[in-house]
Amino acid sequence: MEAFTDKRLRDAIAAAESPSWSVRAAAGRHLAAAPRIESVAGVLHRLLLDAQDTGVTSDTASALLARRDLAGLRAVLAARAVASDQGTADQLAAELDGDPRGATGQDDDDLIVQLQILPTDREPEVRNEALVRLTRLR
Repeated sequence: MEAFTDKRLRDAIAAAESPSWSVRAAAGRHLAAAPRIESVAGVLHRLLLDAQDTGVTSDTASALLARRDLAGLRAVLAARAVASDQGTADQLAAELDGDPRGATGQDDDDLIVQLQILPTDREPEVRNEALVRLTRLR
C-alpha cells in the first residue's frame, strides 16, 4: 500500500464528493485506512450515509471494520444509529452483522471488548448501537 501522504489524503477527501459512486467508494476505502480516522470522521460519516448508492456505504463500512479497532467500529455504529434511509440502515446493519470477528467467531473476544467500551461513549446513539450489538453476540 502506498504511503498515506497529505496529498493522497486531500485527493481522497476531494474524491468523496465525486458524482461517481465507484470513485466515492474508493475514497471511503482509502480514508478508512488513514492512521487517524478521527481527522476525516466527517467525510467518512457522509460516505457511510451515502444517499445515492449503498455500494459506497458498503465499501466504506467494510474498510472501517477491517481495521479491527475501536475507531473504525465506532464510526460504523455512529452512522447506523442515525441512518434515516432504510436501504442505508440495512446495509450498515449487514456490514456489522458480517464483521468477520463476530460472524466467524474469530477474534470474537476483541469485538466484544470493543463493544463493551462503547456503552460509555459520549454519543448516546453510539452507546445504544453498541448495546444492541452486544446483546446479539451474547
